[in-house]
Amino acid sequence: MRFQVLDILPHLTNPVTGREIRPDERFAQALTAARYAEQFGYDGVALGERHAGAFLSSGVTVLLGAIAATTSRVRIQTGVSVLSIHDPLRVAEDYATVDQLSRGRLELVIGKGNELRQLPMFNVENGEQWDALAEKYELLRRLWREESVTWQGRFRGPLHEVTSLPRPYAGAPRVWHGSATTQTSAELAARWGDPLFSANAIQPRDNYTVLIEHYRRRYAEHGHDPRLAYVAAGAGFLYLADTTQQAREAFGPTYERLVAYFNQPGNHTPGNEMTFATIDDAVARGPVLVGSPQQIAEKILWFHEAYRHDLQSFSLPTMIPHEQQLHMLERLAAEVIPVVRKAAPTTLWSDQDPYGGRPAAHGRTVADAAAEVEKRNRGSRTHM
Repeated sequence: MRFQVLDILPHLTNPVTGREIRPDERFAQALTAARYAEQFGYDGVALGERHAGAFLSSGVTVLLGAIAATTSRVRIQTGVSVLSIHDPLRVAEDYATVDQLSRGRLELVIGKGNELRQLPMFNVENGEQWDALAEKYELLRRLWREESVTWQGRFRGPLHEVTSLPRPYAGAPRVWHGSATTQTSAELAARWGDPLFSANAIQPRDNYTVLIEHYRRRYAEHGHDPRLAYVAAGAGFLYLADTTQQAREAFGPTYERLVAYFNQPGNHTPGNEMTFATIDDAVARGPVLVGSPQQIAEKILWFHEAYRHDLQSFSLPTMIPHEQQLHMLERLAAEVIPVVRKAAPTTLWSDQDPYGGRPAAHGRTVADAAAEVEKRNRGSRTHM
């Protein structure tokens, strides 16, 4: 199992204490958490992207560039990049820049976004975001794999012999497809032979199991190499304490008020309400990682029993003091991750994964990881 720390940079007043952090402090905390994650041995750090609501993640590429410049080993990801509302040419340019700054550590996670209010801000009609995502991803793939691209589509003006610069560091970065609840992103991932990133954040485990199994079935039907059908799973907030009861008591009031806020009309996509309203229900059946180290390890392995996933993502409880967040980050690395890694091994980012040696920090053993993946997929289809 690999581990990622995700921050979507919520900027909320603590609903219990009334505490609010200034934006400059919040950005500094995100950069510090990334450095500590690398120091503690985490595999990836990710930042989300939101353009409506109480979030500070609209300028995500700027922050990812800062993380790239101040870390040296940890993989840098998004969670998600809202490609449905963006110009793929700018996405190709901006993220190739981060890829070069990090010397090949970038992996993009794309999606249509979970915030309807941002659609009109970018002139995207509600209902068109799925078609926009599919078309824009096809163009992004070409821009990262080809030079002198000529193209015409529905959701941006035509291109004539365009070569995006800078070029990516070592062939196209890996792209994951984020899916919160629907199978549309899973279909897109399966079509292109890309990995799937399940949100695993707001609904019961069985719902995400159906989504992931659908992805694996469709991936195989497209004839891709099944060894590369990697799956990641998110989680709710992390809150680690000596005992599960202590974690419930400390985090429960904050969690329950955050759920009430999220489930208000306008604060989520209809149908994506958070299912687990109480902390007890969330700990017992939901996606939160709240409890003792043993409880959290067991919870992740409970996810893995259903998902057979390769990468576990989680978010720190950013409304509590930052020093306390970093202490939890360190304890998780020392007391939980070794147990889970031993019980749930994976080939993701190993020498069996073409992207394992793509970054300079990991040897740059593959000149073009994307081309190697496509070669393996062609070979798999030949033997069908």
